[in-house]
Amino acid sequence: MNRRNLVAGGALGATALATPHLASAQTRIRWRCPNSFPKSIETLYSAAEIVARRVREMSDGSFEITVSGPGEVVPALQILDAVTQGSVECGFTPGLFYFGKDPTLALSTTLPMGMASRAMFAWLHYGGGRDQLRDVFRDQNVHAIPAACTGAQMGGWFRKEIRSAEDLKGLKFRIAGLGGSVMQKLGTVPQQIAPSDIYPALERGVIDAAEYIGPFDDEKLGFARVARYYYYPGFQEVAPSTDLMVNLRAWEALPKTYQAMLETACIEAWHATAAKYDVLNPPALRRLIAAGTQLRPYPREVLQALYRAAQELYVELGEQNARFKRVHEHWEKFRVEQSQWFRIAEDSMVNFLAVASAPR
Repeated sequence: MNRRNLVAGGALGATALATPHLASAQTRIRWRCPNSFPKSIETLYSAAEIVARRVREMSDGSFEITVSGPGEVVPALQILDAVTQGSVECGFTPGLFYFGKDPTLALSTTLPMGMASRAMFAWLHYGGGRDQLRDVFRDQNVHAIPAACTGAQMGGWFRKEIRSAEDLKGLKFRIAGLGGSVMQKLGTVPQQIAPSDIYPALERGVIDAAEYIGPFDDEKLGFARVARYYYYPGFQEVAPSTDLMVNLRAWEALPKTYQAMLETACIEAWHATAAKYDVLNPPALRRLIAAGTQLRPYPREVLQALYRAAQELYVELGEQNARFKRVHEHWEKFRVEQSQWFRIAEDSMVNFLAVASAPR
């Protein structure tokens, strides 16, 4: 090695030795993240923990998010308010819980008679959905990132059988978001109750029926002990998306690398949550049925009545709220196109195999 190379090599070595460790060079950030879902519902609750773990790992510990259960820092149904005000930096909660502020917020989660999970993810990330929703969240001083999906949900638990739309009249039904507004058109009395309070209300007879998520979580919450009939499909939340809502000022102050980490972590959490439910729900449903739960499909007449009521509601909301009308039209066009595509490409084969492989 000649002298010039020796000097250059020494200089490079000195530079390498002088370079600080990556973690010490990164901005250290500590955020709080209240969660709308109780810790006992670990699959959905843990989506926020996946996000926290991934950003901690990607930042080598420099970006820490502490997740807390409902009521520990903020009540379950007040997380959007806390994020808006900057009381906390972020929160894990679905937009549909706050549709009273602006019904357009519900579109970030789902609408009754909505899209399946793949179509919903496609709309949000690649079909222009997040761009359509950006203004409504900005009005709330929030940057929203889709961070979880339960996949297909169930219709709910009832104390009595539902044979016709008439049987829905007068029922006090715990149902979240615009699903309650749809059922109200058929005479149901909707109740929006935080997840941790559903079982006591059903047990005491404060409500007559309740929907939550699906077999795995519903089994854990014990609904089968106080309501016998389990209905499907979950027309009210076909495949709801839950957001990591970030205070807008906190988001804009976040280094670009951390913003990228957060977006990436949320995508992983979204798919991980849906996949976990796909694994956990089938055996949970078998256990419920074996223990005496009566599984029932909503009668076609009921679903048709609910579909008509949903379309009426969307027209009414559009007349009252121009932004809802604009975003809903964009959402509906995408939904119809996806439905037609899946009917040809996947549903036909799925339905064939369901019949062909059924026990004989």
